[in-house]
Amino acid sequence: MNISQAAKISGLSPKTIRYYERIELIDPASRSENGYRDYSNKDLDVLRFVQRARSTGFSVEECRQLLSLYQNTERHSSEVKELVQEKLQRVEAQITELQHMRDTLEELVTRCPGNEAAQCAIIDRLAEQEER
Repeated sequence: MNISQAAKISGLSPKTIRYYERIELIDPASRSENGYRDYSNKDLDVLRFVQRARSTGFSVEECRQLLSLYQNTERHSSEVKELVQEKLQRVEAQITELQHMRDTLEELVTRCPGNEAAQCAIIDRLAEQEER
């Protein structure tokens, strides 16, 4: 099957598939006689795996690790679980950081009357010097 069909089935764009091949995240597809990429069912399984991993928030390098484990029939599930637990901890830390950012932004919005005056509590707060 060609790259357009593989893209549609995997949920990745042809450009993304070519990029993943170029950075060697996935093996290059075989080529047909006319030079077009020819994707097998196994290739599609890998593409769908990568698409799901990326949509779950895994970076390209993390996907590289997951793919290695996916393709290793001798893997231990503990290795996979450890990798995912580390990702979960980073995501939880990001959520905490984002919640703090949201709280700060909400506070800033409540301080500003949003009128025609030049005085702006938001600008004043952002410009505050930290106490030393």
